[in-house]
Amino acid sequence: MSATFLGMPGNFPKNSQKAVQDSQLRYNLRKATHTIRGKRAGVVGELPDWAELRAAGKAIKDHTLRNLDRYLVQLERAVQDAGGTVHWARDAAEANRIVTDLVKATGEREVVKVKSMATQEIELNQALAAEGITAYETDLAELIVQLGDDFPSHILVPAIHRNRSEIREIFLEKMPKTPEGLTDDPPALAEAARLHLRERFLRSKVAISGANFMVAETGTLVVLESEGNGRMCLTLPETLISVVGIEKLLPSWRDLEVFLQLLPRSSTGERMNPYTSMWTGAVEGQDFHLVLLDNGRTGVLADEVGRQALRCIRCSACLNVCPVYERAGGHAYGSVYPGPIGAILTPQLRGMGSELDASLPYASSLCGACYDVCPVAIDIPEVLVDLRAKAPHAAAEKAGMKVAGWILDDHRRLAAAQRLASKARGLVPKKRLPGPLSAWTDTRDVPEIPEESFRDWWERNERA
Repeated sequence: MSATFLGMPGNFPKNSQKAVQDSQLRYNLRKATHTIRGKRAGVVGELPDWAELRAAGKAIKDHTLRNLDRYLVQLERAVQDAGGTVHWARDAAEANRIVTDLVKATGEREVVKVKSMATQEIELNQALAAEGITAYETDLAELIVQLGDDFPSHILVPAIHRNRSEIREIFLEKMPKTPEGLTDDPPALAEAARLHLRERFLRSKVAISGANFMVAETGTLVVLESEGNGRMCLTLPETLISVVGIEKLLPSWRDLEVFLQLLPRSSTGERMNPYTSMWTGAVEGQDFHLVLLDNGRTGVLADEVGRQALRCIRCSACLNVCPVYERAGGHAYGSVYPGPIGAILTPQLRGMGSELDASLPYASSLCGACYDVCPVAIDIPEVLVDLRAKAPHAAAEKAGMKVAGWILDDHRRLAAAQRLASKARGLVPKKRLPGPLSAWTDTRDVPEIPEESFRDWWERNERA
């Protein structure tokens, strides 16, 4: 996963500063996120045991992550027993090599895909293209992004930053055949996409998928989607290659029941998603390959605070309530994982060596709305604060924090510092601090220093 996704080598503040100037983008985001979160609130409110379901989802995920090695071996054995082949990919390069070699072995030069964030994470489409293989996205939103030479900006709705008029223009310009007199009416746009994709479904002999869940007990993979493209991808081609992050594992078939209630309500605001496809190994003569992707996940697993990010079931509920995402959009995050979950997942998967990744933990107001809606109770604010402590800091900032720690460590030193600040209050600028401290006042005013500290006021009044 490149740290210069979208060609953005800067940082989140710079990227978001550009994004907030786009009034059309802000309108598109606000309308879409408010609609989805309103629907979610309605269907979640119908369940009297939602809190218990949420707790169960968290417990299942935590148990699985603690025993991931054992369950991965169980999954491998179950898939192989069902006629499938399992491949282990240490990183993006290895995963891309495995998939590319598998496609080339079939002799085919094109593949169809059902939405998979893991393949976007490893930039599989680019790797295939370098070998002369064309990948066709079949999810409607992914198709819009691909035809528009664009990048996804939302976990659930990758083209959320586009309105229907923009989509019509993309179809007219980039789609080989469009119905005559195509309008921006949603059913008309969906029909144009259906006609475009059906030709590819019927001729493609290789498909690449992701999976929402994998069941270790049976070796079953599960994809939830709303359009039927997943069903077409998973059943028609002669070869199916699934690229899945190792954290998508569930121990048993019974555990799946919990997540089939949590995910649709949290993602699309539906009681049940229209299409749930499940397959176990090689079915009906199809050649099946499962590529288990690490790509930094075991490193995240080793972090006691950060590992909870691996509970994520990619529902996008946190994006839809985040005031920062609503204004900045997904592209500002420079990653396939935008929003609050991206702000904690991306820096852990990629490391915080780049300016962009080091800035992501600060892409939050820490309001806590993301934690409130997360169906598996990921404490995103807690991880954000932990990552901020681990992020690179300027020497002046480190020195300032050391001095602050030394002062705060002793009540006498703190009292002396407060008295000194009160005496020097007239020397402090009202609006903007000088030198390297000026960045702090770019977005806030300097708080007024009182004439007397509370400590001195209390002692004076107590004596009186």
